[in-house]
Amino acid sequence: MQYISFPGLGIGPFHIDKAAFTIFGKDIAWYGILITFGMILCVLYANYVATHREKLKSDDIIDLAFYIIIFGVLGARLYYVLFELDSYIVTSGTFLQNVAQSFLRIIGIWNGGLAVYGGIIAGLITAYFFARKRKIPFLKLFDMLGATVLIGQIIGRWGNFVNVEAYGGPTDLPWRMGIDAYVNGAWQYMEVHPTFFYESAWNLLGFLLLLVVVLRGKRKFDGQIMWGYFLWYGFGRGMIEGLRTDSLYFFHTPIRISQLLGFASALVAAGVLIYHLVIQKHTPEELHVNRMKRKAEGAEAPRPQTFHDEEEQHGSDSD
Repeated sequence: MQYISFPGLGIGPFHIDKAAFTIFGKDIAWYGILITFGMILCVLYANYVATHREKLKSDDIIDLAFYIIIFGVLGARLYYVLFELDSYIVTSGTFLQNVAQSFLRIIGIWNGGLAVYGGIIAGLITAYFFARKRKIPFLKLFDMLGATVLIGQIIGRWGNFVNVEAYGGPTDLPWRMGIDAYVNGAWQYMEVHPTFFYESAWNLLGFLLLLVVVLRGKRKFDGQIMWGYFLWYGFGRGMIEGLRTDSLYFFHTPIRISQLLGFASALVAAGVLIYHLVIQKHTPEELHVNRMKRKAEGAEAPRPQTFHDEEEQHGSDSD
């Protein structure tokens, strides 16, 4: 039994059972409940934004959520297995036995082993092909997913807290977390960085900032919210990943793969945002939802020409 405490804050020690309750002899884990709750909130938020702000169909969002959940889980698992391949390949038996046992290990997500970045990559690829199939502007969908993903990440990290995982290295900071960790074949008490909380709090702040951008009409080009997500989450994840003790490494190198992806995505996102907001200086009138609104109102003619209009004009001239 693992106990948790926050000695610098005078909290604990206390124990949280990983199983919330039992149904027909099967434990229902808090981790699964929190992940499911996060998914439900993501779908509700995305559906609200899509129908009230982006003028998309609710049916499209429900269908998209179904596909993203399926392929997102597959992507998260494949990503994790790829960088922990030695732990899943069995070589002790015959060829067929090794293949069968390795396959069972790889598909055994109930034993843990999902990576956030794998889910994000798979989810974005799924959304891209879904948008093409349903003839929805991808960048419009892209924007809706930005803040939505953060909701799931805010809640999902508390599943790591219940499981006593995804924590950092030793620290003596006032908010340090005391845990019983299995190190070098033995249980020992450690006081560590609560990195699950760092990431959850960072994501909450990022969600609120992106929400302010949307609600105050500061969004100026399609895709801005998602690039804002990559900038905020990537930088934060890169910093926090450096504190963790359970990072996935780039095969057999000392490079933490999530830290590399985090900083790289933040750098690319910063470049895209600077280009569109500082160099091109887009305006909210260029957003797809606003252009469609003007078209519906028959008010396309009496307005200044925008950057998007110039692109469309050049495109039609070349045709």
